Amino acid sequence: MTTPAAPSNSQPTGDEPNVVVVDENYVAPTFEEKLERFWEKNRQAVLGLCVVALIAILAVGGWQLYQGSREKGIEADYKAATTPEKLAAFAAANPGHSLAGLALLSLADDAYTAGKFADAQTGYEKAAASLKTGPFAARAQLGAAMAKLGAGKTAEGEAALKQLADDANQLKGVRAEAAYHLAKQASDAGRSADVTKLSDQLMQIDPSGAWAQRAFMLRASLPTAAADAKKDANPAPAAPAPAMPSITLPAAGK
Repeated sequence: MTTPAAPSNSQPTGDEPNVVVVDENYVAPTFEEKLERFWEKNRQAVLGLCVVALIAILAVGGWQLYQGSREKGIEADYKAATTPEKLAAFAAANPGHSLAGLALLSLADDAYTAGKFADAQTGYEKAAASLKTGPFAARAQLGAAMAKLGAGKTAEGEAALKQLADDANQLKGVRAEAAYHLAKQASDAGRSADVTKLSDQLMQIDPSGAWAQRAFMLRASLPTAAADAKKDANPAPAAPAPAMPSITLPAAGK
């Protein structure tokens, strides 16, 4: 009986799996050669990206140049608006711009001075919307509150003043002036307790300011509070409160 032949080994004797044969004559490409191959393979894509980046840079630079030129033109137009009619036209031509807000603020001041309180209120509110933040925006809010008082909207005006006076994030001068006007309203109405409360609030807001001194003068003038007020402070006589908020606008044409 014939014995079957033993199966042959598929791998040569001494060989191990997963062994990588290295060509001793192989020379690795240099960095320059790799870069050249990459360039040859991706030349079009790289050039396209460079063109896109260049266009974006030129677009941003052109937009900034346009915006700078536009701003200079707007500033020149504002300086040239030396009459109420020109200020109104400037504000209408540049809605939402901060300088348009200043133009509206100036027009509102004119209306307030002329006793046109409804027009003044509208102008101040439009100015505040354009100015958004900062001292002139607060100035417009204060003007709108005073215009409401002038128009006989006492409750609305006092509520607006109280909001300004109680706002810890508001400018100190605006808070103090709003509190003083509230105290003046209370004094005129004979509300002694409110005058005392508001003068105390002014001492917390700006104890050395002119508005606090004026509030204590009001407090001292009240028959029931005169003695207590003299103990708290002895301020020098102050000039009457201005008819309008005290922050000054930059003059158009200068």
